[in-house]
Amino acid sequence: MEPTQPAPATSNISVRRGEPLVVVEHVDKHFGDLHVLNDIDTVVNRGEVVVVIGPSGSGKSTLCRAINRLETIDSGTIMIDGEKLPEEGAALAKLRADVGMVFQSFNLFAHKTVLENVTLAPIRVKRRSRKEADAKAMEILDRVGVANQAKKMPAQLSGGQQQRVAIARSLAMNPKLILMDEPTSALDPEMINEVLDVMIGLAKDGMTMIVVTHEMGFARKAADRVLFMADGRIVEEATPAQFFDHPESDRAKDFLSKILEH
Repeated sequence: MEPTQPAPATSNISVRRGEPLVVVEHVDKHFGDLHVLNDIDTVVNRGEVVVVIGPSGSGKSTLCRAINRLETIDSGTIMIDGEKLPEEGAALAKLRADVGMVFQSFNLFAHKTVLENVTLAPIRVKRRSRKEADAKAMEILDRVGVANQAKKMPAQLSGGQQQRVAIARSLAMNPKLILMDEPTSALDPEMINEVLDVMIGLAKDGMTMIVVTHEMGFARKAADRVLFMADGRIVEEATPAQFFDHPESDRAKDFLSKILEH
């Protein structure tokens, strides 16, 4: 007789077993003659951290931007939380309120303080009172380690601090999903770890994330799954251990040999 399996403990592992949150089916996208997304199929489950890696021009950022319709697609479907990606209007605005986006270049409002950057969307979109929004924003700024910068303007902050504010701004909307497009590539080397530490903390807390990055250490440490893209296709999809230690395709082996030997 088979022994009964104990119920999973409340941990990252049980969080990872959520139902599908993002479903991408047969997605194609062209920029002129360039086939930048070629029959893309993947599923991201609730609470999962998926890291997308690959050479420049492989379609990673385009896929990330297509998931909240910053880029349109030519064909195929993208579903988020059981609903097809809206094309425009109020439904698209609601989707973007539920899906946080962190860009390479921070995209903070230069004329607003750190606190105002974080509270703007909750006040305007979620209709929260300023008092409630301020309190929540300070809590989140503390979580990402920049609460003491709340009254400063973005230009007074380092790049690492600005990116942590950008992450806080996404978290302030209590999103179902956060998309991160090369969140550390514009940072000086000494600032990268402070942002990666925040991202690792979010992963441990069960935040669903799709992260386009060149930071292989983050992929090894925090990802549940690695998507390796090349020439507009998903070439491999595996756990970090499988991908980094036993890549299957010649394309992945070549890519890893170039980045891991430096």
